[in-house]
Order: sequence, then C-alpha cells, then structure tokens
Amino acid sequence: MTIPSAPHRPAWAGRNYTLLTAAAMVTGLGNAGALIAAAFAVLDAGGDSGDVGLVAAARTVPLVAFLLIGGAVADRLPRHRVMVAANTLNCLSQAAFAALVLSGEARLWQMAVLSALGGTGQAFFSPAAEGMLLSSVDGKQAGRAFALFRMGMNGAQIGGAALGGALIAAFGPGWVLAVDAAAFALAGSLRAFLHVRPVARSNGGGMLRDLREGWQEVAGRAWLWGIVVQFSVVNAVVAAAESVYGPLVAEEHLGGARPWGLALAAFGVGTVLGGLLMTRWKPRRLLLVGTVCVFPFALPSAALAVPLPAPALCAVMFVGGVSIEVFGVSWMTALHQEIPEDKLSRVAAYDWFGSVSMVPLATALAGPAESAFGRTAALWGCSALILLLTLAVLAVPEVRQLRRRTGAPVAGSVTDLPDQADGPEPVSRR
Repeated sequence: MTIPSAPHRPAWAGRNYTLLTAAAMVTGLGNAGALIAAAFAVLDAGGDSGDVGLVAAARTVPLVAFLLIGGAVADRLPRHRVMVAANTLNCLSQAAFAALVLSGEARLWQMAVLSALGGTGQAFFSPAAEGMLLSSVDGKQAGRAFALFRMGMNGAQIGGAALGGALIAAFGPGWVLAVDAAAFALAGSLRAFLHVRPVARSNGGGMLRDLREGWQEVAGRAWLWGIVVQFSVVNAVVAAAESVYGPLVAEEHLGGARPWGLALAAFGVGTVLGGLLMTRWKPRRLLLVGTVCVFPFALPSAALAVPLPAPALCAVMFVGGVSIEVFGVSWMTALHQEIPEDKLSRVAAYDWFGSVSMVPLATALAGPAESAFGRTAALWGCSALILLLTLAVLAVPEVRQLRRRTGAPVAGSVTDLPDQADGPEPVSRR
C-alpha cells in the first residue's frame, strides 16, 4: 500500500514567501481594527475630531520623516532583522496604548507620542518588507505571487475592520489595541524564521551614499519616477475625498455612515477580486495596462460630486477597487523585474515616500478648498487631477513599452534560501 505524500507548496511559494504572507495577514487583521480603535479611544478620552486628526498626524509625520532612512537601513542590514525590530517597537507602543486606554487615564499627548512611535516603526518596516517580498519569488510566477499576497492583505484588512468595529462596540477600543499588539508579536515571531543570505553590495560609503544610490535608481528610470510623482498626488486627493468629503456627502445625501461604510466595503471586495483576476492574467505590457487601470480610480470622487445614490456609489467603488489592484500587482511585478536586488528597499522607500508625503497636506487643505470652491468643485478637481496625471504618465514612452520578461527568473529571489518545496534556486538578473 502506497502512503500518499504530504502536499507541497507550489515551487514559487517558497518558505520566505509563505511566512511573509502569513505574517502580513496577521498584522493586516490587527491594524485595520486598531486604526478605528485609536480614533474611538481619543473620542472616549474627551477629544474631538481635531484631536483625532492630531493623533493621526502624529503617526504620519515620523512615517514620512524616517522612510528614506528606513530604506537605506533595510538595504544595509538583513531585512528580516529590520522587520522584526520594527514589529517589536510597534508591539510595545500598541501595548502601552492599550494599557493607557484600559486604565481610563489616557491623555491626548500620550496617545500622540505612542502613535508617533508606531509611525516610526512603520517607516523602517515598510521598505524592508517590500524589499523582502520582492526578493522572495522568482520571475516567472512573480505576478501570481504578488496578486495572492495582496489578496490576503486586502481580505485581512476587510475582515479586520469589520471585526474591530464589532469588538469596539462589545468591549471598547482598549482591547482592540491589545489584540493589535499581540498581532505584531505573532507576526514578528513568524518573520524571525525567514531565511536570508547577505546581499552582495559594494563596500564603503555611508548612509548618504546609500540614499544617493537609491535616488539614482529612481531618477534614472522615467517610468519609475513618473509613477511615483503621479501617485504622490493621486493618493493625496483620494485620501482627501474619502476621509473628508465622503463622510460629509454620505451624511447629507446618502443616509449617514452605513451607506458610506458599505461603499468602502465594496471597494475592499473589488481589491480582492482584482487580485484574483491577476492570479490568472499576465499582461505583456505591465505598466501600460496598469496605468490605464488607474483611470477608473477617478470615478469615486466624481460619484461623490454628483452625488450618485448609494447603490451606484458602491458599484463605482467596486470597479475602482478592481482596477487599482490590477495596477498594484503590475507595479510590484515591474519593480521586481527591473530593480537590482540590493537596492530594492531604497527604491521602495522612495516609492512609499511619494505615496504618503502629500496625504497630510491634502487632508489639511480639503476644508479650505471646500470653502473656497465648494465641495462639488473640489471633488471634480480631485477626479480631474487623477485623469490628467494618468494621461501624463501614459505619455512616457517607457511606461508604454516596458514588457514582462518571460525568460529565466530574475534576481528577485536571490536571498530566499530554498527548502524542500522551493525547487532549484533562481538565476540572478544582475
């Protein structure tokens, strides 16, 4: 009698990729609920909407300030150690936050300081995590791997937001923050088991040289810096539309928070289905297809400007979620294919910096813009900026011409040590 062998992971889903995906889903579940819990903790402590914004800004400012340094550190040290250290900082800061809230003695300045520590941890974690993920799969199946990773992340965030809301209603925000601290501890433990070899890099030079080399990688590729600039504005105006104008439109025209929550959930479902689509679809012209799929991202702001009824708004948000996920997977695949492995985290840091640096400014200016031009005009302006910047990016020849490589695997996985399920080690592209 033959005993069936235990099922193996696909060859492209190596040990590192599996651990990274599991850990990201754990922290995604915790973080989604914790973001809601932090806001309610401020309100329960007697704060108002301005205080909620202050605590949120306290997290964003160090995130922006330390991102580039975090990218340089992640390319200089073993990335998994940077990730574990950042997770430890996030775990301790969230545990302290939870303890303060549960004690009933939390003060605004204390919550702001702990939020800032969390943002600092994220600044070092995010470039290291992206570099680690990009280096964990081979070239042939990279698109599928990134799509499944993003599906897991998006699904965890949807579930985490729903679970967090229910737990806050039942037990209060302090316990949700405590769950998030435990999630960071578990995720850090998983990441400690990553297998990493040192990345070959030139000797000499300090932090400034590392930052300059990362910038040269970005500035030397028109497709790269063009899209980073594009999304520095796109993310900012979308954040302003969704965090400032969306709730106001929902309150005045759609029936309150419930339909707005359903619209945001529809966007989340769209991102999951977009990821599912990208597990099967491998567009030849990565960035051309991805950039075209940014156009529907202008629709939610336009729908709020009209405003459309709640069911139509949900449909628009769903389409926006699907389309932006097609872009996201295409973007990660392009970075994996084109960027040298030893510079992945620094390039990721510049990408992250562009993505978040203008968000606080846009949300701060949303109110004055509404006063100056009216909410409808401001929302149409958000849509117009997305459309114009996307057209500008399509005018870049490298965006239209960059093609998916179908030959040998590239250097994305040179640091992922093979185990029994990994198969042969992929070939380096550099």
